[in-house]
Amino acid sequence: MKGHLHPITQTIRELQTIFAELGFNVAQGPELETEFYNFDALNVPKDHPARDMQDTFWIKQTKADRDAGASRQLLRTHTSSVQIRYIQEKLAAHITPPYRIIVPGKVFRNEATDASHEAQFFQIEGLYVDKNVSLAQLKGVLTTMMQKLYGEDVAIRFRPSFFPFTEPSVEVDMLWKKGGEEKWLEMGGAGLVHPNVLRAAGIDPNVWSGFAFGFGLDRLVMLKYGIDDIRSLYNGDLRFVNQF
Repeated sequence: MKGHLHPITQTIRELQTIFAELGFNVAQGPELETEFYNFDALNVPKDHPARDMQDTFWIKQTKADRDAGASRQLLRTHTSSVQIRYIQEKLAAHITPPYRIIVPGKVFRNEATDASHEAQFFQIEGLYVDKNVSLAQLKGVLTTMMQKLYGEDVAIRFRPSFFPFTEPSVEVDMLWKKGGEEKWLEMGGAGLVHPNVLRAAGIDPNVWSGFAFGFGLDRLVMLKYGIDDIRSLYNGDLRFVNQF
């Protein structure tokens, strides 16, 4: 019997093809992450609410680990942690920028489950590091991505925002047209990589710059296929998967 690819898998493969045409490679990292890579290296302050138990699944430390000063572990809350790991691995191999990567993968948040929220879901992260990187380049890349996924009529816009790991930071909206109506939908966050993040990874921000973006992959899938409940993506019902 012929099988069916899950819509998340289909969309990940489609995004990999889109970004490959733009010169991006696919990178991966561990889902069980350390506090350093998930928060510290991404310029997230020690008192940031995202570190609280309400948002993050922390792994209980043993007394021996605490006494040894071991970094706390957690289920990663975003795929941004792979940015730092990727850059460090390349520098260790004496490979300097430019770097272009996307990071599709599963993340975890301590949230109540409803039609638009899950405790585990997928994100897609993007990172580009080179000299003289600009917001115009970022918008060009994201416009191409959205138009390839949803059609040439799609447009995007940037709204000022704040994220600890980018400066300046923007929210990315997509103009969604359906049934003669159109509206702006919030899709994700982006911006130019904060100098502190580049320093934490071992790169001189006086020489190199970059942009990064992060989107909820599940939201991209739901819009693409007209799915109105995120729980449908994870309930294991073959009747749902067989539609694709």
